[in-house]
Amino acid sequence: MTESFATGRTCALAVAGGRDLARVATRYDGLFPEKSFDAGLYGSLALAGAFGSPWATVEELRVVNRSSLLVFAVDRLIDEEATSREQVNTVVAECLDGTESPVAAFLADLRAELGALPALEAAWRDQLGRMLGAMAREWDWSRAEQGPTIEEYLDNADSCGAYFIGVSHWIRTGLAGSPDDLDRLRPAGDAVQRYLRLLNDVATRHREAGSGDVNAFTLGMGLDEVNARMAELAREAAGLIEPLRDAYPRAAGYLTWQIHYSAGFYGLSDFWAPS
Repeated sequence: MTESFATGRTCALAVAGGRDLARVATRYDGLFPEKSFDAGLYGSLALAGAFGSPWATVEELRVVNRSSLLVFAVDRLIDEEATSREQVNTVVAECLDGTESPVAAFLADLRAELGALPALEAAWRDQLGRMLGAMAREWDWSRAEQGPTIEEYLDNADSCGAYFIGVSHWIRTGLAGSPDDLDRLRPAGDAVQRYLRLLNDVATRHREAGSGDVNAFTLGMGLDEVNARMAELAREAAGLIEPLRDAYPRAAGYLTWQIHYSAGFYGLSDFWAPS
């Protein structure tokens, strides 16, 4: 197989994935407004899924693409729509308790697509809860008189959803066959996630300057300091990923790719549609 053939196949996976997301989004009333969720967002999420696991099939990539879309949907509901803690709590409850709503329906369909055994579904639900709790915590921080320390902020990196997406993908494709596998992958996944948290802050710092959101810059870090911390986290992640390559070669490759692909992507673009 030539490199150009492999690239063509991966692009075809991304095209199929983007079309699937665009179709899926129409099923859930109001969850994916066109102002925020345009064709570019669907396409960019599908590109990330396809190039992160070019060995996968269209069917296997549905979960990684749809779980990525879920993260964006919940982030918008909490970050942009919720004006009170009660509304934040409602979003979290809809996601965790299956309360009738578009986001609950989306999650129910995603869980069905996951096709996980009970123990793995419990681990998946636990990571979903971590992500939602971290998003709610950031909502609180953005309205508090005093924000978190930078260490507390990085410890809350589940808010970006990267590890939730990875867990969903690894369960669906069989790369993680038990909760123990996910436990072994977590330290590396957490390091990558903290790196991505800071990378997102760098990439969106101008767009979000007046939003009131908590990020590394509102917490007092300068750009040079953030870049240095990102380099440190990238080295930490690489050191944690390397021992995983024998037992989890594709998961290790996915985590490595997350760092480098995301750095390249955010250097020129952003996922959200311009306002």
